Formats: sequence, structure tokens, C-alpha cells
Amino acid sequence: MKAFKAYDIRGEWGADLNADIAYRIGYFLPDILDTDTYLVGRDMRLSSDTFFEALTKGLTDRGKNVDDIGLATTPLVYWSTAKYGYGASIQITASHNPKHHNGLKISAANALPVGYDTGLNRLEALVESDNPTPPCATKGQIRGKQVLPDYLAFQRQFVGDLSNLNIAVDCSNGMASLFVHKLIKEGIFINDTLDGNFPNHEPNPLEAGAQEQIKALVLKEKCDVGVLFDGDADRVTFIDEKGRFVSPDLIIAFLGDYFIGEQKQKGIILQDIRSSRAIQEYLDRYQAKVETWRVGRAYAALKLRELDGCYGGELAGHYYFRDFYYSDSALLAASIVLRLLAERKAKGQTMSQIIDEITPYSNSGEINFKIERKQEAMDAVRDHFTSLEKPERFLDFDGYRLDYPDWWLNIRPSNTEPYLRFLCEAKSEAKLNEIVATVTRIVQSLL
Repeated sequence: MKAFKAYDIRGEWGADLNADIAYRIGYFLPDILDTDTYLVGRDMRLSSDTFFEALTKGLTDRGKNVDDIGLATTPLVYWSTAKYGYGASIQITASHNPKHHNGLKISAANALPVGYDTGLNRLEALVESDNPTPPCATKGQIRGKQVLPDYLAFQRQFVGDLSNLNIAVDCSNGMASLFVHKLIKEGIFINDTLDGNFPNHEPNPLEAGAQEQIKALVLKEKCDVGVLFDGDADRVTFIDEKGRFVSPDLIIAFLGDYFIGEQKQKGIILQDIRSSRAIQEYLDRYQAKVETWRVGRAYAALKLRELDGCYGGELAGHYYFRDFYYSDSALLAASIVLRLLAERKAKGQTMSQIIDEITPYSNSGEINFKIERKQEAMDAVRDHFTSLEKPERFLDFDGYRLDYPDWWLNIRPSNTEPYLRFLCEAKSEAKLNEIVATVTRIVQSLL
């Protein structure tokens, strides 16, 4: 089924997903994750209430109870799952997808992610091939669950004194609007009302179009920083005082000033395979070890737990924390970044100066090639560069990453589309342009 992805269930409502499929997912989920009570939250998308009704009817027809926390950010569901000891939870959301889409993010006990390799594949087979049997004689119950006071109390411990900052915040009309004002009290807020139509821009903070408003606001109001959330508030990106987009992987390095520098926490820091080499170089000041792993929460959250890592992050703007049950929280990340920035501003330093201090590299950004022969193209890129010079490091668990003394590249296949995603970084703009041109030529020769 088209909606079952590597990390979650997501697709266009009315085409890839509908009320019947939602009911069947709820009905068969206990065959994959069996527990007496399921915690369920939802975002503000126009189809979310219908999705909730069908999904929970499937669960209750199996005799399972549902604790409904109502409108929620995705991180709120993760935190509540682990905090209150639920055996499974479901967040109804399509994250950063367009308004006509919806989906599910499913977690097991301790907020462990359930991806295609860890259960969604079996759930898909049941939903696609089996017919639900009649409801259980004793139906489950749907009960309200209040979690917000405890959650806000937890989040507030990470919020510092931000009174010296001029902050611009764009909630993308998404779930960060639910309680961002209660955490970031000083700021200029836009798109901070819940609206499933996303009337101002798509809820994807990596899209250039979605960044235009916050960049313009930062420059107009002479803000110290801009903060841009995605639709379900599990991702966040930042704009510096010059109106420049900050590559999210560099924030992984900056967070080290809090967790390792200030809090003296111990443990490995996790980055994804697309992350800048500058992260390890910056964190060398703390003798911290950075581990590289696969892209996606279904992999990152599990790996951070396995390592008992301190925290981690991804190029997409996800940030994971041991203090957050090894899950991701955009609001927690934003609170810490703003706290650090306020401390640095008091010492005369700006956001752009901080980022320029972190990285000496030129970066291509992620480049997408539409191609069916993905593996062949990846192999051709690998073979070309390894034949010229043996890399210092070669990784092959999520596409290929080749590291050389002054540059590196990653080329990886999309899990769901006929795309190759390519990224490289070099110490000079000239070298960067050379690598991009070479890879482009190799891939295009196989179109």
C-alpha cells in the first residue's frame, strides 16, 4: 500500500488513506502491538477527526481502550507514551506534508518508533489482505487523558532567560501553536493559530518558500534569530540575524555547548550520514565522540537509545535527547538554542558569528536527481572517486558516504521516490563546485 513508508504511515487522504483503511489499521494494530490501552493524539488537519473516529473504532472493536489526549504535537505523544508507561501510542499527523495528506506515527513502549522493518510491514499485510472479524463482545472505551500540565512543567526546565533577545517565531499554522507562547514568551509570532489549510505556506521548514516569511520578518524587525517549526512540531530550523537559513546539522554542534559544556553530560552524540564534518571538529573541544547513523527517526531514536547517547540530530531538523526518552522534540531544541544564544549575545556574539565559528566548510545542500537506476548511479559515483584516491572513511549503510581530507560526499536513494539525494561539503568553493559537477555528469550519463 502506498501510504506505508519506511518511518511511518503517510499519504493523501481520500486516495492513499480513508476511513475504511483507518478502521482496519486500528483493528489489526493489536496483532502487531498488543496492549490493553493505546494513547492517541492528533494534529489539526482537516481529516484528523475523521481519522481518529475510524481508527479508534477499530481499536475498541478489538476490545482495546483508547486514552485520547486530543490535539497534540508529535513529541507530546512520544513523551507521554514513555512518561505514563503506555504499551503503544499513535499520533495522527502527516507532519510536513501538504494539507490534503494525513498519516500515523506509531510508537511502542518507551516511545520506541515502529517503522516498516519493525512492524509496519506486517500491519500493511494484514490491512491489505484480511477482513476484520466481528467486534469483540466487550468493546473498549475511549477516555480523555490530561497530560499538558506535566508536559509544560517538564519543558520549562530547559527555557532560560530570553529577555535580551528579539525572536521571530513561525509556527507554520501547525501544532507548535498549541503551546509555544507558554514556553517562548518573548517574541514576534506569525502563523501561530491552528489551521489545517496551511494558508500561509507549506509546513515544511526545509522548503525555500516556507522560509520566506520568517526571513523577511527577521530582517524587518532586526531580530536576533528566527525559529521555524514544521506541521507537527517535531522539527525546527533557524534563521540567523542576517536572514540566512542555518543548516540544521550545525545546530547539533551548538547544542553541545549546553549538554556537554554546561551540563557536563556524558555520552555519544548522534548525527545522520549527511551531517557536516564540522560537528565532530567543533565538539572536539569537549572530547566528545560523534557517531554517524542512518537517516530517519525509526533508526535514530533506536540507535541513540542503544548507545545511551546524550543527544543527536539530523539534517532535516530533528533533534533527539536522552532527557526526552531518546525521542525528538522541536520545542526542547528551540528552548536550548535560544537559551544559548541569549548567553552568547550577552557576550557580544550574534547567531551568524556562532554558526561561522562552527563551520569552515562550503556545503552544496541536498541535491535531488530523478533517476530509476539509483543503485547503478550510486555505484558509479563511488567507483569514480575511490579509483582516484582511497577515502579516509567509507560508509555504506544509508547510501554511500566517502570522506577525504578536505571534502566528503553522501549519495543515497530515496525510500519512496525515484530520486537519488546527493550532498557534499568542501573546504573551498572551487572544490565543492568540482565535486558537484563531477557527480552531476556521472548521474546524468545514466538517465
